[in-house]
Amino acid sequence: QVQLVESGGGSVEAGGALRLSCAASGIPYRTKCMGWFRQAPGKEREGIACINTGGDNEFYADSVKGRFTISQDNAENTVYLQMNSLKPEDSAMYYCAARLSIGCMPVPIKVEDFIYWGQGTQVTVSS
Repeated sequence: QVQLVESGGGSVEAGGALRLSCAASGIPYRTKCMGWFRQAPGKEREGIACINTGGDNEFYADSVKGRFTISQDNAENTVYLQMNSLKPEDSAMYYCAARLSIGCMPVPIKVEDFIYWGQGTQVTVSS
């Protein structure tokens, strides 16, 4: 059974930082790409970062490029999202997701390309 469990969300002031974690279990061997998405109330889910499980490529949405960094620890089956210089507009529910068979593609990072999803962790940035 595939499980993705996000953690690390919380409330911070603008300019602050958070690191999100996504612990994966039961992920199929043919998983090729792990991604982070976010969804604010009333908005569509947005792909913001993804990384090939082989670690050879990562992509970022323009909205987070230069501020967020995706990384992974394959020994721990965990994917991270380091978020720096947070802004109020970064407030959202953050989800990690897994894509099979095909590696990460350049932006846009599409929701429909990812098959397994976590339950999300809330990030709130106050001004």
